[in-house]
Amino acid sequence: MSKALVIVESPAKAKTLARLLGDEYRVEASVGHVRDLPENASEVPAEIKDKPWGRMGVDVDNGFRPYYVISRDKAGRIRDLRAAVKDAPEVLLATDPDREGESISWHLREVLKPKVPVRRIEFHEITLEAVRKAIAEARDIDLQLVDAQESRRIVDRLYGYMVSPVLWKKVQTGLSAGRVQSVAVRLIVEREEARRAFRTSAYWNLEAHLSTADASFMATLARAGSARLATGRDFDPTTGALKDTRLRLLDERAATELRDTLREGLPWAVTSVEERPATQAPSAPFTTSTLQQEANRKLGFSADRTMNAAQRLFQEGIISYHRTDSTTLSERALGEAAGAIRSLYGADYYGGQRHYRTKVKNAQEAHEAIRPTDFGQTPNGLRQHAGRDEGRLYDLIWKRAVASQMADARLLRTSLEITAEGPDGPCVFTASGKAVEFAGFLRAYVEGSDDPAAELGDQETVLPKLNVGDVVSSDGSLVLAALDAKGHETSPPARYTDASLVKRLEEDGIGRPSTYASIISTIERRGYVWRQGKALVPTFTAYAVTHLLKEHFAALVELGFTGQIEENLDEIAKGERERDQFLATFYNGDGGRRWPGLRPLVENESHIEYPSISLGQHPDTGAPVVVRIGKFGPYVQIGRGDDAMNASVPDGTPPADFTLESAIELAESRAKGPPSLGEDPASGLPVYLMTGRYGPYVQLGETPEKGSKEKPRRASLVRDDSEASLTLQRALDLLSLPRLIGRDPETGEEIAANFGRFGPYVKRGDEFRSLASDAAVFEVTLDEAIELLRQEKRSRRAATKKVLRDLGVHPASGMAVQLIEGRYGPYVTDGTTNASLPKDMSADVITLEAAVDLLGAREGARKSPRTPKPAPRRPGGARRATTRRPAARKRQA
Repeated sequence: MSKALVIVESPAKAKTLARLLGDEYRVEASVGHVRDLPENASEVPAEIKDKPWGRMGVDVDNGFRPYYVISRDKAGRIRDLRAAVKDAPEVLLATDPDREGESISWHLREVLKPKVPVRRIEFHEITLEAVRKAIAEARDIDLQLVDAQESRRIVDRLYGYMVSPVLWKKVQTGLSAGRVQSVAVRLIVEREEARRAFRTSAYWNLEAHLSTADASFMATLARAGSARLATGRDFDPTTGALKDTRLRLLDERAATELRDTLREGLPWAVTSVEERPATQAPSAPFTTSTLQQEANRKLGFSADRTMNAAQRLFQEGIISYHRTDSTTLSERALGEAAGAIRSLYGADYYGGQRHYRTKVKNAQEAHEAIRPTDFGQTPNGLRQHAGRDEGRLYDLIWKRAVASQMADARLLRTSLEITAEGPDGPCVFTASGKAVEFAGFLRAYVEGSDDPAAELGDQETVLPKLNVGDVVSSDGSLVLAALDAKGHETSPPARYTDASLVKRLEEDGIGRPSTYASIISTIERRGYVWRQGKALVPTFTAYAVTHLLKEHFAALVELGFTGQIEENLDEIAKGERERDQFLATFYNGDGGRRWPGLRPLVENESHIEYPSISLGQHPDTGAPVVVRIGKFGPYVQIGRGDDAMNASVPDGTPPADFTLESAIELAESRAKGPPSLGEDPASGLPVYLMTGRYGPYVQLGETPEKGSKEKPRRASLVRDDSEASLTLQRALDLLSLPRLIGRDPETGEEIAANFGRFGPYVKRGDEFRSLASDAAVFEVTLDEAIELLRQEKRSRRAATKKVLRDLGVHPASGMAVQLIEGRYGPYVTDGTTNASLPKDMSADVITLEAAVDLLGAREGARKSPRTPKPAPRRPGGARRATTRRPAARKRQA
């Protein structure tokens, strides 16, 4: 007997469904989209190649009809699916329960053309109960959802294919523009501009360290006389000046003098004690956006890494569908959560059913929140994923979902005021504390924060029991242990991380949370951002592109633009707006009322000038100092024409940190030429110390003219070398490499020592062995080299690894975390992932918690691309082109 055919997108999902449904159904996977708009010239159908719009694959002159093609890499899969359809009495399309999934189902029907009944089934979790229910409620394909998804695809194709060529002409080839990605880049660039405009302000205050017989705590000076002391929030970030001149600003001298006066003025007195009960409610279960944010904060995962792990959990039937805006839970889920809470924590921790509603713009409430499919499967029970991304992510999902149904936490907040007599009147110190009287949901889950200072301040701090009138003295029941004058500096706005960027995009209704992971991945791959730990740092290319788009295509990168597009797509999905009318307005404009139209905007691109980033003027000559984007990356230019001075900007330079002074120093240093260390006695040629894109190096002789085939001898400086103290002899030693140690007495092969990408080594033929130190390159003997080459080859890291300190056990994986002295500086490792210490972090004080954060950030980060490159193209040409005609499709429905 033939079986009904169920088609899903992924092999993993197909495997899980086949296990659930048994022999009653045949389950096959389409392996993603089966057809799409042409991705390259070879895929453009012959009949439209000569059309002005042919490369886009969208007929903008006739109802925006898309031309879909099946790429060669999908031809075999389509052939197999067609064969499966022939043997089936019925086809059930079980793609994901969203617009994209609906569109894939429609494409499958159009390509496979089954002659048997075709129905659409939709489930939000891969459990037998949910799948059986979906089969029983099978329906027709929702063409309104298909229209909405197709409209999104066409809008994004028109935007990318019409605006990106402008960037190729005016900035750099290989760049791309996108409806959501360009706005995301704008946000990151504007945050960097705010950091650049920021002016640091300094202020001082006093910290009193107090103790009783049972506890110690700290109080901070808040008022001196009649004036409140200035703190960081009281300064204008762009000028560094106080916003309110009535505040009292202490400098180091004033703070020190006040400290000495107050220390001599004991006793002080407790003048206010306030206790107030408070409750803290749990957060809603995860949506796509909040899952990405929390996984970045707590696990260091990028948005892309989070979604990949969630996809695998969904396909294995462990969690509900992970692309959702909803914070609601089904009645069954609410009941299971209640049972888990009572079983694991006790009846007191269950506070009754909680129902949440999302507060973000353009939310779609059709799905459930992200939750376990079985609340009885605790994170400890997920043994197959222990220590892996899936296990760590499931731990967050399970705990957050359970905590969302638990009782409120009951807190007691305490605030104290302690007053001392100062030279200008009473000086008031304040302290605050928080005690947890009933943990409630905090037993299961504590939410992370984008602000480490706020997160630290929200931790439990218990103050001792004090009363008004209690005396602070040097030897009583409440003792002043120390009084310190502390200097502080204001901090610039924090750069966006995956978490804070996703939060901002969602709050402003920019795009859909399900697309944020791919958006961040795209802007990183295109060279618009690079990662510094968790922070997303814009490149100068991002600056140039953003400035160009804001000046000449302002409507396309307005924060409200993509939100309006999403609202229009929602209306199409609900049948409240016509697809063709929406696309015509987007492309041609609305007649000058609000939206100028994509085509008119792009047609006026001829007047756009090559963008540059102004840093200011040279203080001596008045010449403009700008950063431009060249073929090989950003460079600084001072002046214009033949007299201009140019110099490449070193890789990894954050734009906010590249000041006018550093730009002038870089360009003038290059104009002066490299410093000479002296002459090589053997050749008489000068030896220069130079700096390139990849760091300092020495060069023997002059740099040849462009086009010359002759290359001067060069050698990079190694870790132990300092530019300031480099000698001529050391430079000659480096230039003499590779050092011939001798010949192998058995084979006659040369054995040499040198520095390589991974450190010092000896080489014989194609065999390499790492040396223990840089000095060994010049000191290793022939016998020592031969003995080293006889030994079994070790990994490069193991060969030179020096453990500085054991930091402890990784709380998630259980692996040992160590601090290692590496060739390029100290780094932390858990045996599988390495993470370098930031320049501002001392190896002497790093903690296990800081190491775990670094490792998490490193796992989620990719290397910054040195030169932006085009996105990889799909292989092969077009096998078949089809034109979508709306009227015909609706008749089929």
